Amino acid sequence: MAENVLKVSGLYVAYGGIQAVKGIDLEVNRGELVTLIGANGAGKTTTLKAITGTLPESRIEGDIYYLGKSITGLSAFKLVRQRLAMVPEGRGVFTRMSIHENLLMGAFTRNDKAQINADIEKWFDIFPRLKERAAQMAGTLSGGEQQMLAMARALMSHPELLLLDEPSMGLSPIMVEKIFDVVRSVSAQGVTILLVEQNAKLALQAAHRCYVMESGLVTMNGEAALMLEDPRIRQAYLGEA
Repeated sequence: MAENVLKVSGLYVAYGGIQAVKGIDLEVNRGELVTLIGANGAGKTTTLKAITGTLPESRIEGDIYYLGKSITGLSAFKLVRQRLAMVPEGRGVFTRMSIHENLLMGAFTRNDKAQINADIEKWFDIFPRLKERAAQMAGTLSGGEQQMLAMARALMSHPELLLLDEPSMGLSPIMVEKIFDVVRSVSAQGVTILLVEQNAKLALQAAHRCYVMESGLVTMNGEAALMLEDPRIRQAYLGEA
């Protein structure tokens, strides 16, 4: 039987008078790459923020379990210490810190200095642009470079679960391919991933399973490869008649 890393049951989220998430269930098993797709405003980002405790002034109902324990209502900094990391929409890099300092911040829960340095070199090898600019302030980087940095920073915490919110947003096609190469590589290394992504085709091609959200509800779920061929998905999200 597959081991749940994340299990969400009956999740409702309301804020500002809006019922953004209306009682969804989803789960992510160890080693899986699961994607959550849907139109803008469907509730995808709200779901991730509810899981990570980063949704201010909201009413959250339901159960969220991570590694078999309830994390409903826990603060984000506590979740990072439990090796749950998120790359938020908009990247969220520390703009007045250097690339190197941002990576060190990603490892703030660790004290294995030699391995931290080794991990920094590992991500510099994967993202040579970051290495070239290691001393540069993160706020001066391009959108694609900031996305690379945000992903590498999150992975510095050695997450048991990595949440990715719209990693391709606003990037050039070449940079999107690079980011997805890294997503697939990280998944192949056994990191469990929940991916929210506007590019449904790339998300479905990379993922093992998929959930579709519409107006705060999960309306479809299943194996990503099968959903990629589903006429409803192809028409609604892949722009095919």
